[in-house]
Amino acid sequence: MFNLPKSQLQLFGESAYCVASSDVLENCWKAETPLSRFTSVVSWSISTTRPAAFGAAPYNPVLGETHHVSRGNLHFLLEQVSHHPPVSALHATDDAETVEMVWCHQPVPRFYGASVETEVHGKRELRLLRLRETYVMNCPKLLIRLFPLPGIDWSGPSSSSTVLYEIYGHWDRTVTIKDVNNGKTTEIYNARNVISRLKAPIIRDRKGILPTESAAVWSEVTEAILRKDWERAGEEKRAVEEKQRALQKQRESSGENWVPKHFNLSYNKEDGWHCSPLHNTVSPAPIEVPV
Repeated sequence: MFNLPKSQLQLFGESAYCVASSDVLENCWKAETPLSRFTSVVSWSISTTRPAAFGAAPYNPVLGETHHVSRGNLHFLLEQVSHHPPVSALHATDDAETVEMVWCHQPVPRFYGASVETEVHGKRELRLLRLRETYVMNCPKLLIRLFPLPGIDWSGPSSSSTVLYEIYGHWDRTVTIKDVNNGKTTEIYNARNVISRLKAPIIRDRKGILPTESAAVWSEVTEAILRKDWERAGEEKRAVEEKQRALQKQRESSGENWVPKHFNLSYNKEDGWHCSPLHNTVSPAPIEVPV
C-alpha cells in the first residue's frame, strides 16, 4: 500500500548531498580550464539524478517543512515554500566559500494511461564563488511506466543550444562525452562510484532539530511504517494532514498570508518559480551525512 518512509523534501535533498565521493562536486571548482569545469558540472548534474522507488510514494511535504543537513563542510537547507502548487527550495554553501547551490523544484505530473510523466519545473544553479561562475541547469522528466512492464526512468533534454560535446551512456551506469571538434571521447561519470555505498544521514544534535524538520514532522508515521503497523501509520498521516488544514483555515480566517522563513518566492509566466535565499550562507546542521 503505503508510503516510502521519508518526505519528498528529503529525497530532493538526498539527490544533492548523498554521494559516495565528494570529488564529483570538488572537480567543478578545481578544474583549471573553463571547458574542463563545464564537463565537471555536467558530471555533477548527472550525479543528482537518482533511481526512484517504484510502487511506494514519499510523503507530500507540508507547507513550511524544512530539511537541514551537513555533509563534511557543505551545509544544505531545504524548505517547502508552497503547497498548492508544491514547490521546494534548496540552498547549500560550504565553509570555505567556494560553492553555492540554489535550486527551485516544482514537479508537475501528467497521466498518459500506461505511464505517468513528471516534468520538473524550476532551475538549478551551481555557483563557483571564487571563480565568479554560475551554471544554470534544468532537471529531466521522471517517466513512470505502468504497462506492459512497470519501471522508472528519466527522459527529456537537459542542455543548451550550443553543442560543444556529445554525451552518450546511461545515468545509472556510465556516461562518456565526445568533443565534437576533435572526436576525443572521455568517461565523465560512473554511477557505481557515485551512488553505491551511500550512507544514511545521522542525527548528531537532537536538541538542534527544528519542529519543522522532515524527520520530526513525519516521525510517528515513519515509526509505524517501519513496524508495519499500517493502521497506525494511516492514522498518524491523517493527523499531520488535518493539522495542516486547520492551520490553513486559521490563516484564511485571520487574513494572514503564509511567508517562507528561509527564501523569497516569486513567479512569472516566462521563468516560472524562483526561490532566492534570505541568507548568504547555510549554518552547520544537527543532521550529518558521514563522509
